[in-house]
Amino acid sequence: MRVRLIFTLAIALAAFAATGGSHADEWPSRPIRAIIPLSPGSAADIVPRIVFEQLQGSLGQPTIVENRAGASGTIAARAVATADPDGYMLLAHSTAHVISPSTVANIPYDPIKDFTAVAPLGNLPLVLVVAPSKNIKTIQELVALGKQRPLTFGSIGVGSPIHLAFERLRLSAGFQEQAIPFKGAPEAVLEVVTGRIDVYYSPVSTALPLIRDGKLLALAVSSPERVATLPDVPTTLEAGYPNSDYRFWIGVFAPAKTPRNVVDRLNAEIQKTLQMPSVRERFAQIGVQPMAMGVDQFDTFVKHELVINAELAKAAGLTPQ
Repeated sequence: MRVRLIFTLAIALAAFAATGGSHADEWPSRPIRAIIPLSPGSAADIVPRIVFEQLQGSLGQPTIVENRAGASGTIAARAVATADPDGYMLLAHSTAHVISPSTVANIPYDPIKDFTAVAPLGNLPLVLVVAPSKNIKTIQELVALGKQRPLTFGSIGVGSPIHLAFERLRLSAGFQEQAIPFKGAPEAVLEVVTGRIDVYYSPVSTALPLIRDGKLLALAVSSPERVATLPDVPTTLEAGYPNSDYRFWIGVFAPAKTPRNVVDRLNAEIQKTLQMPSVRERFAQIGVQPMAMGVDQFDTFVKHELVINAELAKAAGLTPQ
């Protein structure tokens, strides 16, 4: 009898361990928290909110979106990295997630080992804008000016995708620059409109109203393909600058060791959400290109992006600060 009891107990413990002891099969049974490492209203904040708003219906549980800005996104990322790996706390982060190791000193987590890549949401093309008063009509004219004297450009942090995108263009085109720091995109855009700085690489959603009103002139976009909302604006590749394109993407991450069935469910529901006509329409309005990848494909993509951005930061002379 005792042997049988021990044998039964061993089987029960093995089954418990196989499920991670977390009732993963019943996920989700309570609200899910999504942490965004940026202030409300930014493009990288709007995109995940659009998706999580729809996920509430398909998952049957509320999704609580929380903004935790600061320290180049590392405060929010660390909170998720150290959370229980049960699928109830997620991180919605941008390309900055794989930039931080190259630009932030003593980062308190590993962006690969401490996270599970769940799914991408979208690519946010950046548009290179100048004020009409500058009398610069093309990106070629801007580059020519930058070879005569440093271009002043708006930067919202050395570790930001916007800064890295501009560095990639500079390295390809060979012009001079002077970074002018700002707290956020609205301030940088305003300085371009007034002509106090030369240029800004803005998320399309931020600059589009001003472009349509004639207060800004769009010279090129950073994405490999043209943007539907700016069909007449060339890509930097089309403009003749090889290796100048840059992907500013948003994706969802979970703590490492989150059960695979939870991750797969999240990925599947996110991919379904990205196919919804209402979501695609809202994305199109702000110039966002949906990205659909399976879990393993996104994991490979993130690791590749880490290498690409590390090489770019080194080539641009950026060091952890």
